[in-house]
Amino acid sequence: MRTVPGPTDHVVVVGAGLSGLACALHLLGAGRRVTLVERDAGPGGRAGRVELGGHLLDTGPTVLTMPHLADEAFAAVGDSLARHVELVALHPAYRARFADGSSLDVHTDGAAMEAAVRQFAGPAEAAGYRELRGWLERLYRAQMDRFIDANTDSPFRLLHPDLARLAALGGFGRLEERIGRFLSDPRLRRVFSFQSLYAGVAPARALAAYAVIAYMDTVAGVWFPKGGMHALPRGMAKAAADAGARFRWSAEATGLERSAGRVRAVRLADGERIPCDAVVLTCELPTAYRLLGRTPRRLLRLRHSPSAVVLHAGTDRTWPELGHHTLSFGGAWERTFEELTRTGRLMSDPSLLITRPTAHDPSLAPPGGHLHYVLAPCPNTAVGPPAEAWRELGPRYRDSLVAELERRGLTGFSAAVREEHLVTPLDWTARGHARGTPFSVSHTLAQTGPFRPRNLVRGVENAVLAGCGTTPGVGVPTVLISGKLAAARITAHTGARRGTAKRPPTVPLPHTPARAGGHDRP
Repeated sequence: MRTVPGPTDHVVVVGAGLSGLACALHLLGAGRRVTLVERDAGPGGRAGRVELGGHLLDTGPTVLTMPHLADEAFAAVGDSLARHVELVALHPAYRARFADGSSLDVHTDGAAMEAAVRQFAGPAEAAGYRELRGWLERLYRAQMDRFIDANTDSPFRLLHPDLARLAALGGFGRLEERIGRFLSDPRLRRVFSFQSLYAGVAPARALAAYAVIAYMDTVAGVWFPKGGMHALPRGMAKAAADAGARFRWSAEATGLERSAGRVRAVRLADGERIPCDAVVLTCELPTAYRLLGRTPRRLLRLRHSPSAVVLHAGTDRTWPELGHHTLSFGGAWERTFEELTRTGRLMSDPSLLITRPTAHDPSLAPPGGHLHYVLAPCPNTAVGPPAEAWRELGPRYRDSLVAELERRGLTGFSAAVREEHLVTPLDWTARGHARGTPFSVSHTLAQTGPFRPRNLVRGVENAVLAGCGTTPGVGVPTVLISGKLAAARITAHTGARRGTAKRPPTVPLPHTPARAGGHDRP
């Protein structure tokens, strides 16, 4: 594994999102001095926090899977996730609602899910689910250590028995086709293949290897942090500060001083100069490359994932048919992905993610209130409407979303809204997200594994990248790994023993109440 040569005593990490915080914790644990530079007033990045009329909104991810990866970062400094964040295991993980009026609770417990599938679609589908679950577990074991939780300097490093195992499992086929070998009910197929949208690719075109995301969602377990997802970066920042990290809040990195192929200092917008021995850039790839003064050459232009419109709604009521997470599928499927990734049209029959965090933490809303998060995938600004078009399009689309929610049984939703916050590709663009999408570079074959933008940059020997745009990719588990891999480039620590895939816990991590002030508003 290539590592940063020369001195690495003081590392500046640009960005205090999940990848930057994970990187900082691993660096601190390896004895490095760390300074984190963050343009916002507090930690989180994409996993940020907005307060709106007494409602506490998570601005980014709403689903926590693989919490042991976060615990690994805390453990690097002798701390633990449980000391900072109280986790609630979600049973069911999701509630799926379909256009034909049927619904299915998606359990991560195998026996419970098999029973639910049997009642929902019959014994043959239940047997198919049992086989699918076993396949997902084998797929995870074949991928985790060598293809996800590993720094790769060359595609030749992948020539390993794990590659043959992955091929034998059908990992290089198509996701939709592979899921179809186990399940014939189209509704169930959707439950186990919609996750490819996280990777920015339609199920019909995604590699079957990306069913590993379905493993995380439907087998390994789903958790909710009390205080919302923002409790995770807040706890990580506290642990890093306790371990000696220094933070520069509301500080934007505007330049890097370089000489002899090395970054010597990070310059901030206010004129401050922070000398360093190495730098980790967790910002968007275009911003990172601009700071570095170079963009790596690629044969093919980077393609980005679809974007999303998010409606945060504080309401004076809720609807009992909603779970903590509800997947509301439209009748269309192939056409939906065609619209999102190719024609650039807004979904004509949308599939939506509705999250109700107040189901498990009423303190996120004023007394008697509720909080609903409605995510509607939409084309990114390279394929669909440009960012500025959303200035007028956003309010109209908001109204159509609310009308669609009411058509799907959330009667009175419009009248129940007391506070709301709408986020569109215009807002993502203003945050610096390339192509107006928070989901970064998609996971096409040419942008997967060793073909994804590397976390080392040629010509700058002490700069490392982290975050969803680089290896291993998009999603909370992978950006946590990304931070660890970036730290390993600096410390030469290789991580877990190879060949022993780390199995995530199948029960909630033990926890104690958070430290005093750990759940206070930022």
